[in-house]
Amino acid sequence: MSEEGFMVKPWEELTIADDYMFKLVMRHPNICKRLIEKILKVKIKHIDYLDDEKSLKFRYSGKGIRLDVYVEGDDTIYDIEMQVRDYGDKEIAYRTRYYQSMIDVESLAAGTDYKELKKSYIIFLCPFELFNGQRHMYTFRNICVQDKDLELNDGTTKIFLCSEGALNDVTADIKAFLDYIKGMPVNDEFVTEIDSFIKEIKIKEEERVSYMTYAMKIKEAEDYGRAEGRAEGEKNADIRTTKRLLSKNNTIDEILEIVDLSREEVEELAKNLH
Repeated sequence: MSEEGFMVKPWEELTIADDYMFKLVMRHPNICKRLIEKILKVKIKHIDYLDDEKSLKFRYSGKGIRLDVYVEGDDTIYDIEMQVRDYGDKEIAYRTRYYQSMIDVESLAAGTDYKELKKSYIIFLCPFELFNGQRHMYTFRNICVQDKDLELNDGTTKIFLCSEGALNDVTADIKAFLDYIKGMPVNDEFVTEIDSFIKEIKIKEEERVSYMTYAMKIKEAEDYGRAEGRAEGEKNADIRTTKRLLSKNNTIDEILEIVDLSREEVEELAKNLH
């Protein structure tokens, strides 16, 4: 689920493709670690999660951006994102650019020198096709335009895993995982482990209550945002009305009977108009 909107689904109907459930699953160290290992074909000794305070800071601050899974392992930062909505190639690409900046800013804020920035991987899981629609996996690094064999080596990598693709370009277990995200039945040991974990979570009453509390807070925030938007729209309408009445030589007292602005605001508009 994207940060631009939150649809409250019944707890029992949540799948790994839902933002809330995806976070819960990836908070399982073994599952998160194994997923990264399968995607990158590397071995990871351990993973360390950000503390809750930093996670909330990323998730709800700034431009509404939140990092779904943000872990550190073997001196490398991994950000794994579930992107259910297809925003198009360009916006998805710009999102990775913004996420990368947030990761680097956080590292530098902790007193890190530029040369000590950790390697980072931003991994987007997309249950739709991207770019030319051919591949299930696209890996991007910064290379020289004039010499494609020359890499910048700035330590950043962006990976897009797509459920749709024509080529046989990923391992069987990754393909099974991508099919699972789409809701397709699959026979795979890793997927079975994830599915079993989700079933265990769903029978825990404290997890259900936590989800409903989360959903309520998100809904309250969205309702508040809409109310603020309406208030701003009404004020802009009053400003336009005031300008129109001032241009017709209505007095300030006459205008105050019509619009919901203060005398100081109307007088300021009158001064600027003249």
